[in-house]
Amino acid sequence: MSRVASFRSRPVGVPSEWVLLAVSLLWVLTCHQPFFTAALQGRTWSDPSAWGFAAALCVGLVALNFVVLALLCHGRLLKPVLAVLLVVAAGSTHFMQAFGVYLDPSMLRNALRTDMGEARELLSFGFVVRLLLQAALPIALLWGVRLRERTWGRVLGLRLLWTMGGVAVLVGAVMAVFQPFSSLMRNHKAMRYLITPTNVLWSAGSVVAEDLKGAAKPRQPIGLDAKPGPRMQARTRPTVLVVVVGETARAANWGLNGYARQTTPALAKIPALVNFRQVTSCGTNTEVSVPCLFAPVGRRDYDEVAIRGSESLLHVLHRAGVGVLWRDNQSGCKGVCEGLPSEEMVKLNPPGLCADGRCLDEALLLGLDARLAQAQGTQVLVLHQLGNHGPSYFRRYPDAFATFQPACQHDDLRQCSTAEIVNAYDNVLLYTDHVLATLIEKLQARAATVDSAVVYVSDHGESLGESNLFLHGLPYAIAPDVQKQVPMVVWLSEGLTRATGLDTDCLRRRAAQPAAHDHLFHTVLGLAGVQTALYAPAWDLLQGCRSSTPVLPR
Repeated sequence: MSRVASFRSRPVGVPSEWVLLAVSLLWVLTCHQPFFTAALQGRTWSDPSAWGFAAALCVGLVALNFVVLALLCHGRLLKPVLAVLLVVAAGSTHFMQAFGVYLDPSMLRNALRTDMGEARELLSFGFVVRLLLQAALPIALLWGVRLRERTWGRVLGLRLLWTMGGVAVLVGAVMAVFQPFSSLMRNHKAMRYLITPTNVLWSAGSVVAEDLKGAAKPRQPIGLDAKPGPRMQARTRPTVLVVVVGETARAANWGLNGYARQTTPALAKIPALVNFRQVTSCGTNTEVSVPCLFAPVGRRDYDEVAIRGSESLLHVLHRAGVGVLWRDNQSGCKGVCEGLPSEEMVKLNPPGLCADGRCLDEALLLGLDARLAQAQGTQVLVLHQLGNHGPSYFRRYPDAFATFQPACQHDDLRQCSTAEIVNAYDNVLLYTDHVLATLIEKLQARAATVDSAVVYVSDHGESLGESNLFLHGLPYAIAPDVQKQVPMVVWLSEGLTRATGLDTDCLRRRAAQPAAHDHLFHTVLGLAGVQTALYAPAWDLLQGCRSSTPVLPR
C-alpha cells in the first residue's frame, strides 16, 4: 500500500520549463542556419576553435530562447503563445533562408505593410512544407503534452530560478568566447536579426512603438512659407510634371546604363531623355525609400522618425498652389500623400489590365489624355509603379514583352535557375521601358499646349542570386550595391526646356556624376517653380544647367 500511495503522490505531467527548453533547442537546430552561416564564415572545421565557438553559440542561443520563452509563456497561455511563436519562427526562417533577408524593424515594417496580393505570391509550396514540419507537427505534439499543475507560488518561484539559470548559462556561453563573439557582433551588427524568433519579437516591438509614438501626434507641417516663385508666376501655359516612382528596378540591368541586354529600347530612341547612371537609393525597401524620397533631407542625414512624422514634398507643392495627385499601383504611398488626392488602380480596375487584385503598370496612364486636355496651372502627378516587384516577376508584364526566354514562371524562385529568374526580371524592365516611353509620347502629343516633364527613379534595387541573395530589404549597411543602385531618367518637353532655359548638354554632363534619392525633393521643387526656404539649390539636379531668367513661349 505504501508503494501505491507513494506512486500516486508523485507529480503528474511534464514541467513547463522542460517544454520551453525543448522548443528552444528545436529552434536552434532548425531556424538558425543563416545565423551560423554568417557567424562561422571564414572558419574551417579542421580548427578545434571553430567547434568550440559553434558549441558556445548553440548553448547561448538555447539559453537566450529559453529566457525569452520563460518571460512570455505562463499558465494557460503557455500553449497558445508557444504555438504562435512556432508559426512565427517557421515562417520567418523560410523567408530568411529562401531570400537571404534580415528581419530588422525596417524589413518587418515592410512585411506588415504587404497587401494580400503580395502575400499570396509568397505562399509557396516550400513555405507550406516548412510550416507543416516546423510548426504544425510541434504544435500537435505540444497539445498532446500534459503540463504539471502547480500552485502559483511554486510556479513563480521555479520559473524565477529557471530564468536566472538561463541567464547564467547565456552569460557563461558568451564569456567563453567573448573576444571572437564581441568582435563578430561589433563588425556585423545586423547578425542579431538572424536570431529567430527574437528578431521578429524585437522588430515587431520597435515598429509598434514607433507607430504608437507617431499616432500620438499629427504629421509635422513643413514648407509653411511655400509659394509660387518667379518661374511659376511667369508661366502662360499649363505645366504637368510627372514623377514616376519605380519599384525594385536595379541599375545593373538598366539598358541605358550599358547592360549587356537592351532592356530600354524605346527610351533609347528619345533624343531629349537624360539618363543618370550612378544613382543611390535611400533604402533597400519601399517602406523606407518612398517616404525618404519625398523628404527634404534623405539618406545624407537620415532620421526615420522625423521623416515618418513629417509632411512630404507633395504637401509643400500643394501649399504653394500646385495641383497634386498620387496614382498608386502598389501598396500605398506610405504616408507621402496623406490627406491629398490619390487614386488606386486596382479600384479603378481598367479593363484588360487588372486581375487577381493586381494591375499592369499601363493602368497608371488611364485617363492621362483627358487630364492633359483639361490641364491648368502647374500640376504634379505621381505614378507609383508595381514594376519589378518580386518574387513573381512573370506576373508583371503582358505576353508581348516575354522577350527573354526561358523565364521563371514560379512564385517560388528556388524552382527556377538564376538565368530564368534574370530573364523574367529583364522582361519586366522591357515593359517598364514601354510604359515610360508611352507616357512621354502622350506628353509630347500635347506639347503645343502643355509644358511637361518626367522624372523616373526606382525606389530600390534587387538581388537576383548574387551571393545566394534574392529580392531586397537587407539592412542598408550590409546590403549589396545591386539593392541600392537604381535607374533614373529625366525628360523635359521642348516648351519647358525653353521656359527654364535648360542646357541639355550640361544636364547630360551632370548625369554622368553620382546622384541620389536626396536630389528628388529639390529637383521637383525647382521644376515646379515653388519658392521655399526648404529648397536647396545644390541638391537640384537642374540648377547649374538653366538660365537665371525664364524664357516665355513664343
